[in-house]
Amino acid sequence: MMAPVGAIEGVLATPPVLTMLGAPPPVAAPGGPGFADLLAAGMRGVESKVAAADDLVRRFTLEDGVPVHQVTFALAEARLSVELAMQVRGRLLDGYRELMTMQL
Repeated sequence: MMAPVGAIEGVLATPPVLTMLGAPPPVAAPGGPGFADLLAAGMRGVESKVAAADDLVRRFTLEDGVPVHQVTFALAEARLSVELAMQVRGRLLDGYRELMTMQL
């Protein structure tokens, strides 16, 4: 017994005619955040760590209740975040330069 044509079309993701003609199958859009969104989120994280370290240093100089080890830890975390951001920036620039020098 043969299935109706409408039922078969619902099962096929790409019609066979398009595949035989060489047309690329449709690509589903990714559901996650884009590359620019990830970079922006990373930079916001770096900015928040630097701001938190700056706030702790300010409170340490004005108040007696802030322990030295908290300030030291916040400053080290902020420094490492900035260094990581600079490394990512350098790798992105290297990749861009390499793409620009490629011959087509």
